[in-house]
Amino acid sequence: MTTVQDIKTGTTTVGLIYDKGVVLAADMRASMGHIAYDEESEKIYDINGVVGVTNAGNVGDSLTIIRFLKSHAKVYELERNQKMTARAATTYISNILNGNRYYPYIVQLILGGFNGKPELFDLTPYGGVLERDKYAVSGSGTEQALNTLDLGYKKGMAEKEAIALGISAIESGKRRDLYSGGMGVTVFVIDKQGVRKIPKEQVEKIAKDAGIKIKS
Repeated sequence: MTTVQDIKTGTTTVGLIYDKGVVLAADMRASMGHIAYDEESEKIYDINGVVGVTNAGNVGDSLTIIRFLKSHAKVYELERNQKMTARAATTYISNILNGNRYYPYIVQLILGGFNGKPELFDLTPYGGVLERDKYAVSGSGTEQALNTLDLGYKKGMAEKEAIALGISAIESGKRRDLYSGGMGVTVFVIDKQGVRKIPKEQVEKIAKDAGIKIKS
């Protein structure tokens, strides 16, 4: 019997809170079965300028959820004349995932935002919500990345230090997990100024300064 293999982000993604915001980081490999299908896949999304999301799991399901969330964020802002927060976004997606638990979306999401203070949430495929006060990890490289964060995380980290730790955690996943990889590491920062993507050159410089080799 022949089966159709869908594209999945085997993935290592992390989110961590630092003194003034949230860092989101992810690898860049998308796989199809045993094939590394795409080595430059984006796995972090800016939802509305103040909320960012990482995705792990089935690519089609992930992108559907991201579209739902972006659309709802626009309606939310029009109705309330304010940006949707990470907490509100998490509740919305949790309801969708739980409502489809018998035909689930194969996704695991990390949501980060800034609403007077950094906010970080971890979402399971069935809509379970875990609010994190330190860090969150998702994807097939979870065990390796989690070990790195357990050893390296400390409260009150500066932005650059948090980015370096996020990169290190992703590289740990890429090193030992077959389904994590890609041409680099994607990094987003969310603070009181909003969501911003860290340029590739800056990511590489921070990694080099911290003695971290980015596997490509």
